[in-house]
Amino acid sequence: MSEQLLIVVFFALCAGGGVAVFAAGDSGSSHVLAWVGSAASLVMLGMGGLGLAGSSFQVRLWTLPPLGTLTLSIDSLSALFLLVAGVVFLPASIYSAGYLEHYRGHFNVSSLCACYFGLLSSVILVLTAADAGSFLLSWELMAILGYALVNYQRRGDENPRPGYLMLTMGETGFLLVVLAFLILAGSSRDLSFASLRLQESSLGTGLRWAVFLLSFLGFGVKTGLVPLNRWLTQAHPVAPANISALLSGVLLNLGIYGIARFNFDLLPVSTLGPGIVVLLVGTLSALAGILYANRRDDMKGMLANSSIENMGVITAGLGAAMVFLAAHERPLAALALTAALYQMANHSVYKSLLFFGAGTIDAHTGTRRMDQLGGLIRRMPWVALFFLIGTLSIAALPPANGFVSEWLTLQSLLQSSILSSRAVKVVFAISGAGLALTAGLVVTCFAKVYSMTFLGVSRSEEAERGGRIHNSVRLAMGIGALLCILLGILPTYVIPVLGRAVTPLTGAGPAAELIPPFFSTTQQHPLLPPPFVEDFHNLGAQVGRGFLPGRGLVVLHRGRERNPVVFAMSTSYMLPVILLLTASTFLVVRKAISRQVQTTRRRVWAGGLSKLLPELTYTATGFSNPVRVTFNAIFHPREAEDRSEFVGGHFRTRITRMLEEVHIVDRIVLQPISRRTQQIAQRLAAMHHGRLNAYSAYILGTLLIVLFVAQTPPGTRFELSPALIVIVVLLVDRFF
Repeated sequence: MSEQLLIVVFFALCAGGGVAVFAAGDSGSSHVLAWVGSAASLVMLGMGGLGLAGSSFQVRLWTLPPLGTLTLSIDSLSALFLLVAGVVFLPASIYSAGYLEHYRGHFNVSSLCACYFGLLSSVILVLTAADAGSFLLSWELMAILGYALVNYQRRGDENPRPGYLMLTMGETGFLLVVLAFLILAGSSRDLSFASLRLQESSLGTGLRWAVFLLSFLGFGVKTGLVPLNRWLTQAHPVAPANISALLSGVLLNLGIYGIARFNFDLLPVSTLGPGIVVLLVGTLSALAGILYANRRDDMKGMLANSSIENMGVITAGLGAAMVFLAAHERPLAALALTAALYQMANHSVYKSLLFFGAGTIDAHTGTRRMDQLGGLIRRMPWVALFFLIGTLSIAALPPANGFVSEWLTLQSLLQSSILSSRAVKVVFAISGAGLALTAGLVVTCFAKVYSMTFLGVSRSEEAERGGRIHNSVRLAMGIGALLCILLGILPTYVIPVLGRAVTPLTGAGPAAELIPPFFSTTQQHPLLPPPFVEDFHNLGAQVGRGFLPGRGLVVLHRGRERNPVVFAMSTSYMLPVILLLTASTFLVVRKAISRQVQTTRRRVWAGGLSKLLPELTYTATGFSNPVRVTFNAIFHPREAEDRSEFVGGHFRTRITRMLEEVHIVDRIVLQPISRRTQQIAQRLAAMHHGRLNAYSAYILGTLLIVLFVAQTPPGTRFELSPALIVIVVLLVDRFF
């Protein structure tokens, strides 16, 4: 009953907020969004928490003859995604109060706020749908509202392509998911998820592959996986920052939810093939995303490519879990799935925080180009601090939250040695190497982002602009930064929460595999021998026992006989050690400086200049140039302009060289398809020449083919070569 009451309160808040924003007008709608949206987000958090605690509910909405009874329900998987969505919606709602102020007088803020409440409602409908009909209707509503919010800043015919591309690709993915549901339904008596689960035994290998490929491609569009990710890099830069945070932190997760719902719940994998496909696609997406993120100068465009990278890491974790599950290694499947869901939660938190920072910078300086920024730490100290925490998190540096989930992901891939197939081991090794390279490139990318944006000197007049940062902006970013720290230093408390969603899907719990009970009074552990536990006790694994709850503060996995390597870490203990080392270093350096007899400050000598000019400083483009040069074979830019200007025909005064970027997906996948389609269209266009005799011949030829097929005895096999048909058409066209 408590869950049903919460969902009624939630929709009442969303409906009331949608009406109230128009009553408040543009001047007060953002504050209505902040207060009512925060309340609705807290209700969403409550629903997710109760769902993970074991509470359940079922609400029957209404019956539609083609679709059956539409039902809302919640299980542990949907509860986890609800919890993560609430964690993002709460600071995003608070952030909107201050951020939307600079939209007043330029755009209709009330309509944005109303669509915001609609999107909030559609997300919870998608995650609580308990049948295919309500899921698909909610998904379509979410896609339309997402398109409206991404296209919010468009004026007239200005910049319509990103929104249209997002909507078109989303609808294509939606149709693929519909086909997957239709195949899965088969002879099911209804479209409820409970009935669809019973169809597992009636599907052959071919149909299982069809359901997997259709659902993976369909949800892969929403997730932004390669090669279906082009809409994401174009939608982010044109969307408001609070919507970009929701796009990366919530909507992309719905694609992950769909992949997990199909492959771990409705039709669990039974062979290694689907998991291998997911693992490889995830690795390629991660590597391609971070490579292009390193090239981007626009902050939001860079963060969009980074979202593709993170979705790839999550998908790779899902693929590893699917392989382990098909190999009947349930504990390792639980480990890999836990790593994927942990990465999903972490990405939602730190990516929304970074988008808040990018939006604030854009609102106060008027630019998102890192080449034109610099020195913002002096004008936006709080934004710089919170953005630094987000940067450390996404770069997976301890003790921030990104380190834990990426560490778990890599460790789960290393467990592939227990598998019997050598080919699968090679795939895991390639994937592990790809993700390790990705992790290194992430550090390079975000070192560039922070240093070129906040440090050094201002490289343009826009970067010199300052302004008062709204309290709601600081509060929202502070909440995100705090969550990044807590998710990083308390993994032994987060993993059991994730385990409530993982255990029903894999049949094994991650807590027993990853969190030894070092806080217990005995040294008994089912997976670890007593001498081994005693050694860790001597290393300090029991520090904190007696006043901290839980099993311990150490994340540890010890392999089986075929791979007995131990992987252990503790960000909880890392934090005080890092703080102690930092403070000690600061004091030692300060003491050494204070011993100097006299300190003289002089103006910096910069090659004879009295002041270091911005043109002489390092830029973001220069910082990332080694990555561009190293991976130029992948980027393969096209030279659009290369010219030089001379004085007197001898003295070169200016060199202009412009490179046009062609995305690898466009170059390898989309452009060949486009060229081939245009060639076919040109051939077919030759048939439309206005000759009446030729058109009559086409009709006569079609009629003869139909009569021939109709008169053919049943069971007779015949084949019409496509080449023969084309030749006949061209001959008819030539002579008639």
